Amino acid sequence: MPTKPNPYDSGLDKNPANFAPLTPLSFIERAAYVYPKHTSVIHGAKRYTWRETYARCRRLGSALVKRGIGIGDTVAAMLANTPEIYEAHFGVPMCGAVLNTLNTRLDAEAIAFMLDHGEAKVLLTDREFSPIIEQALSRAKVKPIVIDVDDPEYSGPGKRLGAKTYEDLLAEGDPEWNWLWPADEWQAISLNYTSGTTGNPKGVVYHHRGAYLNGVGNILVWAMPHHAVYLWTLPMFHCNGWCFPWTMAANAGTSVCLRKVDAALIFKLMAEHRVTHYCGAPIVHQTLINAPAALRKGITHKVNCLVAGAAPPAAIIEGMEKMGFSITHVYGLTETYGPATVCAKQPEWASLPLGEQVTLNARQGIRYTVQEGLAVMDPETMQPTPADGETMGEIMMRGNITMKGYLKNPKATQESFKDGWFHTGDLAVMYPDGYVKIKDRSKDVIISGGENISSIEVEDALYRHPAVMAAAVVAQPDAKWGETPCAFVELKEGATATEAEIIEFCRAHMARFKVPKRVIFGAVPKTSTGKIQKFALREKAKSASAIET
Repeated sequence: MPTKPNPYDSGLDKNPANFAPLTPLSFIERAAYVYPKHTSVIHGAKRYTWRETYARCRRLGSALVKRGIGIGDTVAAMLANTPEIYEAHFGVPMCGAVLNTLNTRLDAEAIAFMLDHGEAKVLLTDREFSPIIEQALSRAKVKPIVIDVDDPEYSGPGKRLGAKTYEDLLAEGDPEWNWLWPADEWQAISLNYTSGTTGNPKGVVYHHRGAYLNGVGNILVWAMPHHAVYLWTLPMFHCNGWCFPWTMAANAGTSVCLRKVDAALIFKLMAEHRVTHYCGAPIVHQTLINAPAALRKGITHKVNCLVAGAAPPAAIIEGMEKMGFSITHVYGLTETYGPATVCAKQPEWASLPLGEQVTLNARQGIRYTVQEGLAVMDPETMQPTPADGETMGEIMMRGNITMKGYLKNPKATQESFKDGWFHTGDLAVMYPDGYVKIKDRSKDVIISGGENISSIEVEDALYRHPAVMAAAVVAQPDAKWGETPCAFVELKEGATATEAEIIEFCRAHMARFKVPKRVIFGAVPKTSTGKIQKFALREKAKSASAIET
């Protein structure tokens, strides 16, 4: 049928007066303009205001431009959670470049691959990581300009690798520099590598639009008040700190830096600076739960925490609530700018018994305000699964906080975006209320005698044992059943338990066919973000397959 003219399409085009590409860089400009004297960053004895942080970011961008760095160039950063990495989240994209934050726990071979793949032109590196960086640079084909970061809070060894320090670089920059607003909000702002466990990691590209939206989205789903005080327990190299460097600028809040996770120091900083918010993987929260209660002395205010990185055991959610911390469960991937779903709490849940609240809050929940699509589908038919809380399918997402794609990897990009949805690889069910709950990674389902066993369900039971600090379950070959659950258990300090005790405990909490047939005690290997490295455990258990995580 013929279309009639639309009067709203005539003479109402985009122009500089009514349109500007979205960029999180606008957040820091506004924070410095409106709250110039408000504290932006705290690190040890250092205190910066928003005016000072904005000026330092402009100096960084200006100095990079003087070295020929611009649109499409990569600036890598091997940094701890210090003011320098916070400033890089603004100063690097201010000159049009792309920030590649490197995982500080990786080996030299992995770092060298990332430097080469991302074609790093500049490398900002903390002296603590100089041994790894020196090895990586000797292996890498690229020869970036190396800028050393000297952090007064670090007193260990580590030589300088570059001709200039970060402060030398900033001294060359202009604090009043007129930084570059992106011409297109689709322009890349950062590069984050997935944790490759078989083959090379993939480079996930974020754009300005997504960074802007998730920076705001964090405030919306967490109901963050203005001027929140945020403690950096989460590495800023991980999904750009789940976009919280940009969130804190939008919030005009205060970032409290932390070089490493240490329970005593975390509680000290919480009390001293009245920290209101922090994020972390389950192991971070578990560390705080199991710390001596005396360390919490002086914390009389409400502390809010986000948990993600792995499905949190119900025992952790319950433990945090009993400690008086308000925990919110979020879920996401590197490809979704960090968290992209939240277990939004319903008012009526508060009147339920704690156990029921824990069960509800353990779900991954519903989509972020700024994410347009979340579904559980059959990956073959791409049809939604019934919302019955039982039928498993794959979590699919789409929208503005889904990555731009994988750098230099069109095949992987096309596969991940097949049929117009991003395929997460996580298996889940949809409940009648529309909330999603992960049952397993597709590769972590244990098929025993034809029965599907969720490793997460078994782990949830293990975490309820009073002696268990960390637990992971993988498949092990079995002549009769094909494969059976094998549990790896890390005990709390000073606690004891035997294999027979752990197995008997599990029998009391689940169907017998789901109970681990074997329990291996010892430290459970984890990434720097607290994610348990199941690929390593599969190798130990001789699982049928060790697929990339």
